[in-house]
Amino acid sequence: MDVRDELMEGRQAIPRVGRVVEVNRAHPPYAVLDATGVEVEPVTAFLRDLALGDSSPLTCRSYGYGMLRWFRLLWLLGTGWERATESEVAALTGWLRSAANPQRQRHRGDAPVAGTVNLRTGKASLCAGYAPRTINHALTVISGFYEFHAHHGHGPVVNPVPHSAQRRRALGHRSPLEPTPVVARARLRQRVSGRPPRSIPDRLWDELFTAMNCDRDRALLEIFVSSGARAQELLGIAVGDIDWSGQRIYVITKGTRAREAVPVSPQGLFRLALYLDAVGTPADSGPLWRARRGPDRPLTYWAMRRVMQRANTLLGTNWSLHDLRHTAAYRMANGGKLSLPEVQTIMWHTNIQTTNRYLAVHIEELFDKLTEHYATPRPVRHYPAGYAAADIEAVFGA
Repeated sequence: MDVRDELMEGRQAIPRVGRVVEVNRAHPPYAVLDATGVEVEPVTAFLRDLALGDSSPLTCRSYGYGMLRWFRLLWLLGTGWERATESEVAALTGWLRSAANPQRQRHRGDAPVAGTVNLRTGKASLCAGYAPRTINHALTVISGFYEFHAHHGHGPVVNPVPHSAQRRRALGHRSPLEPTPVVARARLRQRVSGRPPRSIPDRLWDELFTAMNCDRDRALLEIFVSSGARAQELLGIAVGDIDWSGQRIYVITKGTRAREAVPVSPQGLFRLALYLDAVGTPADSGPLWRARRGPDRPLTYWAMRRVMQRANTLLGTNWSLHDLRHTAAYRMANGGKLSLPEVQTIMWHTNIQTTNRYLAVHIEELFDKLTEHYATPRPVRHYPAGYAAADIEAVFGA
């Protein structure tokens, strides 16, 4: 069997050679090294173009790992990047569909089996392999790499990643207010199902809030669910970013990377004041959220993620930090006080169709209504007095 066929069937592993490293420059901030530690210059030129286009450093890092995966395949097949064809792209797609994702390896003994559904939350755990969105992202990275080099007259004549001309024509001049048309996917692209936002019901929210064992974590959860800020945005604020009288905080948003105001509930600010009274107020320029154990240092995303994991283990749930943002948007959209454009402004959604998804009915609400429906007794048929039973039976049947 050919190596490409073995890759597509998951019988051949791609050697984990080379690495992505952070470099001491801005354009690009990350570089891809081969097995000998030499920088892969075609990838560096591509990442530099991304950085010069005002892409965030995390985008350059993500694209760097996508290119490293692609070059690992080319090194295994002995194919130069400028001679790559759709055959190599198909081999990578098949391998991503069949191989196990190393990021899904469970090291905790109490971790759920990959792909199982949590009965309390209704959320499924991540599958053992690569998600369809991950595969499509890998194809997008490779396609952009070859489009960049084709613009400069390098690489193959034809982009090895197939594209859908129908989709490009349909989406090229579409207004964001119009619904997305249904068009055919390009070859090798994966079908991605639309996942409804998963917010936390009030009953389970109360359990999660009670499971927090310190003022810092309770303040974080209260501000998360009242502001709708993303985890990295909220964890990066300092004392100088809090407007106590205006009941708002200032965060560096993900999309524009500008300092923007975000409203916060009075209860969230009250919890924050309790936390600062307990640990002391740091300097205005220093991070607000601090680690509780070990040397004094800022609270990282991974440390807060571990806080959620401990609460999930205690409650038998699988909530994530991003579910708190979904909960905030769902409460705002369905509370009856804010219009949909106002919720869109608070959540910093570029498309109102994204905000509109939070108006969907919760499956938990359907269960409650169905339970009431099942408990309702069947209606009993009554007839006016004075009619003979035999006449009623003859007219209406037995």
